[in-house]
Amino acid sequence: MGKEDDGEEGGEVLLTPPLALEGGLAVEHRVPNIVQRILSLFRNVRPGSDLTRFQLPPLFNIPKSHLQLYGESVYCFRDSLLGKCAQGKNPLDRFANVVAWSISTIRPMIFGAAPFNPVLGETHHVSNGTLNVRLEQVSHHPPVSALHATDEQEQVELIWCQNTTASYYGTSVEAVIHGKRVLKLLNFDETYEMNSPKALIRFFPVPGSNWAGNVRVRCKDSGLEADICYDGKSFLGFGGNHRSIRGKIFDSSSSKTIYEINGSWDRTVTLKNAQSGEITILYNAEDTIRKLNTPSLKDPKGLELTESAVVWREVGQRILKREWEKAREAKRSVEEKQRMAEKERKARGESWTSKYFRVSRTDETGWECYPRESTVPPAPIVAS
Repeated sequence: MGKEDDGEEGGEVLLTPPLALEGGLAVEHRVPNIVQRILSLFRNVRPGSDLTRFQLPPLFNIPKSHLQLYGESVYCFRDSLLGKCAQGKNPLDRFANVVAWSISTIRPMIFGAAPFNPVLGETHHVSNGTLNVRLEQVSHHPPVSALHATDEQEQVELIWCQNTTASYYGTSVEAVIHGKRVLKLLNFDETYEMNSPKALIRFFPVPGSNWAGNVRVRCKDSGLEADICYDGKSFLGFGGNHRSIRGKIFDSSSSKTIYEINGSWDRTVTLKNAQSGEITILYNAEDTIRKLNTPSLKDPKGLELTESAVVWREVGQRILKREWEKAREAKRSVEEKQRMAEKERKARGESWTSKYFRVSRTDETGWECYPRESTVPPAPIVAS
């Protein structure tokens, strides 16, 4: 567990293991009788209800924020697939690498546990090698998170703005992730856009959580596209591979299939050449998201007070010690500070402004976030 002393400005910071293919936080955070506890939690919630403002008690929280989870999917890895996106010899190679990276951002979830809802203005800033990643919570109701990542060595830039809506359906919860990811390979003037699958949490007949839905990856510059289906299904929850992936890479101008995609996001995913029938490995989860290291604090003085690992440190510490009432009090304190800050802004006639992003909202595209800076500087927290 990464518990550090970070100097005078940020105080103590709590860094916890990332969600990985095996081990890590999923092993350490287990709640007994979880299904019964969940059903008790939702006993007064009507099926179809929006859970956006639903307050979870600390018992159902993992000791980290949504911002940290979003960031970990980009900066926590064993093999940097994002850097490889810019190393393809031709547009098709680079496109396939982008598809592999998109798959690598899918991480196993912990059934019955959710991260903290970030407070407005919360930030998260981490580096891994030459990749620098910064996130900011740019809206609280609805919850909207913005991510900006740059790698000047590989000439890669990632902009990711999303908001999640969760709904309760009696025997399950469905979380739809709205928004898009924009990945730019600057050396090739190529821009890739993609969406995210949705998260499914099922209580019956077999409890579990998974990713499901359709993802489209598109590069207008090369005319290449990919359609990927995350299955998320098995008969009554028994048997079958409920983490399967299938899809294709095709030329958008002719709709001609170039590669067929098949496999499991937690194992291996293959490419089958539609003409020759040759099969190659596109993605291997063992090489990328197995046994990930916990980030560590490198520069205590560089921490912001809005850093996720600072904002939620006491709540996370109490959860890890299973001191539930103290965790509840600490969580209430964080939320009360946010309410007081909002009340003070209204009294002054001020509106909150994002520090690192320009934010806009339209009926056509939803939320859009544009970084105020062209590159992200090295961070005080590092992953490896």
